[in-house]
Amino acid sequence: MIRFLTLLVVLVPRVVSAQDDLSAQSLRAMKKAAEFFHQKVAVNGGYVYEYSLDLQQRQGEGKATPTEIWIQPPGTPTVGMAFVSAFEATGDEQFLTAAIDAAQALMYGQLESGGWNASIDFDPKAPHADRYRNGKGRAKGKNVSSLDDDKTQSAICLLMRVDKALGFRNGEIHEGTTLALNSLLTAQFPNGGFPQGWREPVSPQPVKKASYPDYEWRTENRIKEYWDYYTLNDGLAGTVARTLHLAHQTYDDARYRDALLKLGDFLILAQMPEPQPGWAQQYNFDMQPMWARKFEPPAISGRESEDAMETLLFLNEITGDAKFLAPIEPGIAWLKRSVLVDGQISRFYEMQTNRPLYFVRDTYELTYDDSNLPTHYGFKAKPRIDRIEKRYQELKQTGKVRKSVSNLKTLARDAERIVAELDSEGRWLSDEKGKPVTAATHLKGAAPVISSELFSRNMQRLSEYLTVVKMGR
Repeated sequence: MIRFLTLLVVLVPRVVSAQDDLSAQSLRAMKKAAEFFHQKVAVNGGYVYEYSLDLQQRQGEGKATPTEIWIQPPGTPTVGMAFVSAFEATGDEQFLTAAIDAAQALMYGQLESGGWNASIDFDPKAPHADRYRNGKGRAKGKNVSSLDDDKTQSAICLLMRVDKALGFRNGEIHEGTTLALNSLLTAQFPNGGFPQGWREPVSPQPVKKASYPDYEWRTENRIKEYWDYYTLNDGLAGTVARTLHLAHQTYDDARYRDALLKLGDFLILAQMPEPQPGWAQQYNFDMQPMWARKFEPPAISGRESEDAMETLLFLNEITGDAKFLAPIEPGIAWLKRSVLVDGQISRFYEMQTNRPLYFVRDTYELTYDDSNLPTHYGFKAKPRIDRIEKRYQELKQTGKVRKSVSNLKTLARDAERIVAELDSEGRWLSDEKGKPVTAATHLKGAAPVISSELFSRNMQRLSEYLTVVKMGR
């Protein structure tokens, strides 16, 4: 027994020492990577998606100019939030400085309408420079604040986190954040829905329940400015909901919680009746599915239905209100019977018949045949039905969701790998698909790039590891 206790006393300091060593290595790696990204990659504090190794080629959703940064994730807000997480985990001012610079880059490109579009160009003569509220943009540039692809939402979230980290004492950032949130509130319709974009406060519309159109939807009611109408495209419900929730948590302002609950009411209204109790990608003001782009028809949408249900589950989780659970069961049942023979779900299902809808490459004719699809758009996706149903059952039975928390062992293993993958210049390299490129894979011909997504993911994971170590879990 005495020998066992002696062995335990000897072993415990070694384990603690090893953990301390990995923590120190992780912090050094984070600081080195942050210095490279902040000092060498950033343009005026902002970022795009990917960079060539010599930093001469810059890529957002398309090719970026030397003076352009990107808003849409994984651009500037994604990188900025990784810096904020690193600051929260370590208290190191280096990370906060980088986060502030990213926030100020966003402030430069805030539109007159209060939000953001896809990118910001610091050259006022550049074709993508928009009408920035600081007057330094292009006078004839666009002024449409966009909720598509998490643009304005992610920008607001970074600004809120930086505002809080600074104790709400930076007047410029606090004012810009408040203006953006106020602008978002004015873009919410009386029924709780949001447009894809706005230039000014939306016009009130009558509150109606979703229904199927009685006109020839294949050819009629194609509207050029579709972005003015109710939209759920590309996860809008979930990203707006989390933005409003974070706003309420950060500022304790009841307006944000009220807007969040109204969004939930819209999702209840927007659920289609049988035989397809899912959700559409886009609705007109009569709450009927409508055309958006030429490859986005009036239809019931698999992906948007999943996001709508996940958002309703989130609302039930934070409010306990059973009304947000009511649409879930019929929605799950519809999705289950809509799974394709290859195990995927379609982006679009024809109204009433539930047949999957596709388009012919090049001609963009509607078809039921998926053999010749355009390649720029996801017409199919792996379903999330099982995950949604599990979460629904947990909330229905217990009122809460069992949180999955990474344990220290898993985090330490990830930290060791991430630290080892950092090169001598402070770069995490990836291939064009976002997978890490190591010395071994590089030798096999992988074309390495510097990826904002990989940088942000690694910084977030190391921050999580250091936080758990600090908590002693």
